[in-house]
Amino acid sequence: MHLIQLKDGGVICRRDGTAHRVLGAQTVYALAMEAIGAGRSLAEVVTAHGDGPAEDPAALLAAGKIDTPLRHPDPAHLHLTGTGLTHLGSASARDAMHGATELTDSMKMFKMGIEGGKPAGGEVGGAEGVQPEWFYKGNGDGLVAPGAALTSPSFAKDGGEEPEIAGLYIIGPDGTPWRLGFALANEFSDHVTEKGNYLWLAHSKLRPASVGPELLAGPLPQDIRGTSRIRRGGEVIWEKPFLSGEANMSHWIANLEHHHFKYDLFRRPGDVHIHMFGTATLSFADGVKTEPGDAFEISAPEFGLPLVNPLAVAPARPATVRAL
Repeated sequence: MHLIQLKDGGVICRRDGTAHRVLGAQTVYALAMEAIGAGRSLAEVVTAHGDGPAEDPAALLAAGKIDTPLRHPDPAHLHLTGTGLTHLGSASARDAMHGATELTDSMKMFKMGIEGGKPAGGEVGGAEGVQPEWFYKGNGDGLVAPGAALTSPSFAKDGGEEPEIAGLYIIGPDGTPWRLGFALANEFSDHVTEKGNYLWLAHSKLRPASVGPELLAGPLPQDIRGTSRIRRGGEVIWEKPFLSGEANMSHWIANLEHHHFKYDLFRRPGDVHIHMFGTATLSFADGVKTEPGDAFEISAPEFGLPLVNPLAVAPARPATVRAL
């Protein structure tokens, strides 16, 4: 089952080759809270609401009417976060970006994941593995709808795509994290800043991200094979496959979730979390220099419609601090 959130309110459910409005539903957030309160699955609640009129998701996406699948009514209560060095090959991409010739801290962390990211029984949360690299991207103000621009700040050195899978979560009234499902994500980053010094990783990640268009409710497929592209003036200037799913990762998803939600800060009732699981595929690692107007396109068959966002650059804004 796939769920699609509309910008003007309303939810579409796509399953068995058809797409229909979910009767009486305005937001995926409200459906999920209803499911948590009733002790039912999200799929059961959607089914209970019933099917409304048939819809054409591709036409709605082309018309700019589809939003990211999950938002919080208050953007301050949505957390954008992620983990890196979680995919097989991700360390080599990172080291290639940094021009490393010795065993770097990135490679050391990657090796820790290979050796301890998938403990026996940990695929269902039964055993704690090594903690991954973790980063914060921002709150709901930085969550960009499919088709909308990923805007790089004026001071950025680069604006590059990162094709990833994101987990979408709501915290229940008792502090329990509930996973709604998964979606495509573009974990937009500044790779030139990161390349300058890996301790600048935190700076490089304070950028918007785009998620969607469709929420895959249910388990994540083990082997995901997608494609990441960049178009310039309508022409593809770079294209590469990307892999995800636990068959292509050095950590169980449950391990990444544990090391995020172990913090009380991230179990505040009602909050939304969108957590990105990493990638091993970057155009920057292949020497691509993006330009404003370039369009990033991320697709994978399991997730339905592709995620497409143009690149923009924000005007300069002063950051002067004044004393009171």
